[in-house]
Amino acid sequence: MQYYTWILTFHIIALMSWMAMLFYLPRLYVYHMEHFEKKQFVEVVKIQEFKIYKYIGLPAMLATIISGTVMLYLNPSIMQSGIWMHAKLVTVVLLILYTFSLGYYRVKLENDECTKSGNFFRAYNELPTLLAIYIVTFVIVKKVFMLFILSFLILYIFIIYKIFTSKKNTIEGV
Repeated sequence: MQYYTWILTFHIIALMSWMAMLFYLPRLYVYHMEHFEKKQFVEVVKIQEFKIYKYIGLPAMLATIISGTVMLYLNPSIMQSGIWMHAKLVTVVLLILYTFSLGYYRVKLENDECTKSGNFFRAYNELPTLLAIYIVTFVIVKKVFMLFILSFLILYIFIIYKIFTSKKNTIEGV
C-alpha cells in the first residue's frame, strides 16, 4: 500500500493521455471526411490518426487498465464500497469498446473505405465526454444517481440532434 498513491498518480496520468486521444481522434476523422477531396491534406491526417491511436491512445489505455487493476488488487475492499465502482467499471468497458471502434474506423479511413459522414464523427466525438462525466462523478461522489445519468444522457441526445440538424458544420478553408 505504500506505493498506492504513486500507482494512482500514474493511473490518472495514463487516463488523461487516453482521454486526449479519445477526444482528438474523432475530430481528425471529421476533418478527414469533410476534406477527403484534398489528397495531400488527407495523407497528413492519416499519419496523425495512425500515430495518435497507436503511439498514444493504445499504450495509455493499457497503462490505465493495468494501473487500475493493480489498485484493485492492492485495495480489493473498494469493490464492496458501493455500486459506484461497478458503474465506473462498466463505463470503463464502454470506453475500451469505443477505443477499439476508433481503431476500426481508422483502418476504414486509411483504406479509403469509410462511408460515415463528418457529422457522424462530430456526434461520435461527444460520447467519450459523456462517459468521462460519468466516471469522474462516480469516483468523486461515490454514488450513482439515475436522475444524473438520465439527465446527461438526454443532454447528449440533444447535442447529437443539434449536430445532425444544424445547417453548417464545417469551417470553409480548413
